[in-house]
Amino acid sequence: MSCRQRELTIGELSERSGVPTSALRFYEREGLIHSRRTSGNQRRFGRDMLRRIAFVRVSQRVGIPLAMIRDALGLLPEGRTPTREDWARLSQCWHDDLTSRITQLERLRDNLTDCIGCGCLSIDRCLLANPDDVLSQRGSGPQRVFTE
Repeated sequence: MSCRQRELTIGELSERSGVPTSALRFYEREGLIHSRRTSGNQRRFGRDMLRRIAFVRVSQRVGIPLAMIRDALGLLPEGRTPTREDWARLSQCWHDDLTSRITQLERLRDNLTDCIGCGCLSIDRCLLANPDDVLSQRGSGPQRVFTE
């Protein structure tokens, strides 16, 4: 199978990845994936774009902004399919950030029914009893969720 035979059209890439063609065009404009153009100006994608698209979708699902995804993908080699080591190096970039997100989500889950930091959901039984708004000294927003 030649290199060109292994390439995918945008429709094939959409079908294989489960991502609409409009989103693929957006990803390409944003520099998340890339294609070459045929003499008829049609897009052709390498099969390695399937892995990049899967990475983008999973990253988006856990709340990583597209700019961060693009920066991370920029660490992957050009002109060759990334190796397992390339992906491992890329995943280390977000390890601390994801750990922090997990901690915040667990704290939110565990405290949501009693208090989100300001007591507004539990005024009648608030254990915080914050008459002097002491938490406001830490800043705005749900301080107990974000900083404990």
